Amino acid sequence: MRALVLHPDIKSDRTRRAPEFALDEAVALAAALPDLEVVDAQSVRLPRAQPGLLFGKGKINELHDLVEALDIGLVLIDGPVTPVQQRNLEKEWGCKVLDRTGLILEIFADRAATREGVLQVELAALSYQRTRLVRAWTHLERQRGGLGFVGGPGETQIEADRRAIDEAVTRIKRQLAKVVKTRALHRSARAKVPYPIVALVGYTNAGKSTLFNRLTGADVMAKDMLFATLDPTMRSVTLPDGTDVILSDTVGFISDLPTQLVAAFRATLEEVLDADLIVHVRDISHPQTAEQAEDVHKILADLGVGEQSAQLEVWNKLDLLDPDAQAARQVEADRNEAIFAISALTGEGIDEMLTAISQSLSPPRTETVLELPHHEGRKRAWLFEQGLVEAEETGQDVTRLTVRWTARQQKAFRAL
Repeated sequence: MRALVLHPDIKSDRTRRAPEFALDEAVALAAALPDLEVVDAQSVRLPRAQPGLLFGKGKINELHDLVEALDIGLVLIDGPVTPVQQRNLEKEWGCKVLDRTGLILEIFADRAATREGVLQVELAALSYQRTRLVRAWTHLERQRGGLGFVGGPGETQIEADRRAIDEAVTRIKRQLAKVVKTRALHRSARAKVPYPIVALVGYTNAGKSTLFNRLTGADVMAKDMLFATLDPTMRSVTLPDGTDVILSDTVGFISDLPTQLVAAFRATLEEVLDADLIVHVRDISHPQTAEQAEDVHKILADLGVGEQSAQLEVWNKLDLLDPDAQAARQVEADRNEAIFAISALTGEGIDEMLTAISQSLSPPRTETVLELPHHEGRKRAWLFEQGLVEAEETGQDVTRLTVRWTARQQKAFRAL
């Protein structure tokens, strides 16, 4: 389908981003949908959003001529569009209109691979769809019981549609609760294995999946495309000091992420909440890398991940900078022990980053003397498997073990 991308640059919006970068991102979002051909893209300056049509009448007519001339089937508007505005614009231009939230939902629906991901998308889509129930077509006219002469009016089609959506939401939430419960069981099973969890987070297209693939040898979808990864993928990785960790690749964040999606994907991002270390991957070559980092910090805060969480920052895509810019970024990163400049593509800086991850995950160990009854052979075997036993003394009723372990390993032992 041939598409036109429009970014409304509304002057009255003090939080608006630079229009050229916002438009580039909107085009990249559109390109993430298969079978969609972006034939034109424009940033439209507006003093303020018009309540009925968003744009002024003159611009509406100008864009109508463009839609006809280019045979446009879909207009993507990079921003919020009210249901009334959407209906009016579709009537004016004679084609489908989709706002930023609708586009992101379409991408998520196309990419979600796991059962939970699919359910989360359906839930967010229904929440979005519920706000779109407007009196746009004749079948939404009021229906009456009987001939309408006797008794009150019947249920409107809007009310029936809303009720159907609410029932679907309830059904999906029940299914989701089961899936989330299963994931909770998986997490509790992992808690018994004393492996720290390292979560890769960052703005969409920052190179998280490329880094994940380099570190794990996995084959996660890694393309120069927004939202290439939607479902969290987890793999075991052995760090240079021999420590085994679980590495988690998560969905990319984005500015103005629809509120429905922040709520709906909270469960998908639970791996971040459980992580022992968060590695924030930034595309340091992007002109708006600082603004993207702010968006990531804001969403992490919304998810309940505070500044107190252990975090490292990785400045990725060093290979895309010219030599002078590379050197400047490297000097800047060297001044901060929590920042590492790397290229996930070439491998530059990866070893230093892994060493820092090892050091961050090397918690203090305490020495403890345990007395285990002879029938608790499974616990004894586990301690030896983990290499925690310093000394062993067998008594008549118990085995006395001297172990050196971390608080996490103690917790895993108690869960056996």
